[in-house]
Amino acid sequence: MDADKEMLTDYLQRQRDALVWKLEGLSERDVRLPMTKTGTNLLGIVKHVAAVEQGYLLICFDREEAEPTPWMYGDEPNADMYATADESMSWVLGFYRRVWALSDATIAELPLDETGAVPWWPADRRTPTLRHLIVHVIQETARHAGHADILRELIDEAAGLSRAHHNLPPQDAEWWAAYVDRLTRLADSFAD
Repeated sequence: MDADKEMLTDYLQRQRDALVWKLEGLSERDVRLPMTKTGTNLLGIVKHVAAVEQGYLLICFDREEAEPTPWMYGDEPNADMYATADESMSWVLGFYRRVWALSDATIAELPLDETGAVPWWPADRRTPTLRHLIVHVIQETARHAGHADILRELIDEAAGLSRAHHNLPPQDAEWWAAYVDRLTRLADSFAD
């Protein structure tokens, strides 16, 4: 694999890993629990990201799919943003990992300047390169990994990039409480 492919694959995998870590150690209820007014939940984010990656890196290049994704094209709005009762956390994670393997094979086997077909994009942009779509999937995954960061912290205060490398200042709970209090007072000073 050439250096550009290695770099893109590495960045994509880092985002995948960060996203999946946000589910580790949580119950089925915790990962399904809607945490925002629009129903955003951890398992739904992973299901959505898996389907999006499959769409851009597999379907757009006429490659084998990990699983059919009828929820992406069905009549129910937002059906890709939650897991049904039949779609366990294990199933969603397995689906996502199968998508990774097939996506990684697409990246390894096709040149970065290979064009795909994205029928849901405007006609003037409908045939982007593999490179473009990899960057698009990295951006999509990173965006949703950021959402997952916040949701996970709201559930059990686990925060950061991973358990091994949380990338937060090494402070105790008392320091963090004082920090949040200080930021709250700062925000309140701007109240009308």
